Amino acid sequence: MTKRRLSERQIERIRTIQERRRQRLESRPDIALTELDAETEPEEGRVVVRHGANLAVEDSSGHLFHCLSRQNIGHPVCGDRVVWQRIADEQGVVTAILPRTTVLSRPDFNGYDKALAANLTRLVVLIAPEPEPSGYLVDQYFVAAETIGVEAVLVGNKMDLLEGEARADFQRRFAHYQTIGYRTLWISLREPDTLASLIAGLAGEVSVLVGQSGVGKSSLVKALLPDRDIQIGLLSKATGLGRHTTSAATCYRLPGDGLLIDSPGVRSFRLGAIDRAGLQQGFREFRPYQGQCRFADCRHDQEPDCAIRQAVIDGLIAPERLANFQHLLGA
Repeated sequence: MTKRRLSERQIERIRTIQERRRQRLESRPDIALTELDAETEPEEGRVVVRHGANLAVEDSSGHLFHCLSRQNIGHPVCGDRVVWQRIADEQGVVTAILPRTTVLSRPDFNGYDKALAANLTRLVVLIAPEPEPSGYLVDQYFVAAETIGVEAVLVGNKMDLLEGEARADFQRRFAHYQTIGYRTLWISLREPDTLASLIAGLAGEVSVLVGQSGVGKSSLVKALLPDRDIQIGLLSKATGLGRHTTSAATCYRLPGDGLLIDSPGVRSFRLGAIDRAGLQQGFREFRPYQGQCRFADCRHDQEPDCAIRQAVIDGLIAPERLANFQHLLGA
């Protein structure tokens, strides 16, 4: 039997009804809880999109539902595992946020930590020959990764811009990260073979890409997600967010069963408040020398018998890392 096509008027009427239901749920999410089917059991899911009050939650089978959250449970973010219940028309209400294993946050305008993404396992820090890399920003990302307990990876993008000795010089500038145990990769979207190690490293992980503006993050996301437009289409259909989907924090499925969180919030990332002990712990190569300075509250600046400064003199700690530590300590 030939499938009957809907007229434009019918399509518009359906859209109007769906929008009216969405607005009703958005304006009264707690009242919507009374509409839950008594036989509907709570389920676990993952937040894959958040745009304001709108959430897309993926259930255990990979199906997407447009949800809103109860007002008293906090603020779910992309990557959160949540408890939710279904209501009519493939919509639902999030009733609880499950404990987070990790959370990446940044301070808001009032200085309070604002969560950007949850349950990460990997932080991928992008740099490029252009714009000029900021080692200070890179170290903020790495301190954040150490603080929340996720693996950080340094990725040099746009390496096709450099040749010969210029390329070797650029890589040497960041060689100290590999020396202290951070995995370092050098890639170019114009050299597809260079992406193989990065793709393999993201498989089975929950990752987020971070880096200063202009390093090619958006282009890399598109290269890593050959079906990104399809995924965006499914999310838009499920949530009714339309064009807003591309500007919202979004969790995409990668080949190899990995997840990639693309969040606008990381574009202006900065490290939040952190005390001296916590900051020092974020510089992993400092740890073998902790407790060896003459003074317990040593800032590794002008104090005598400083073990960290001696390690710099001995070539065991990169001087730029100590400089960035002192900058962050005084920030």
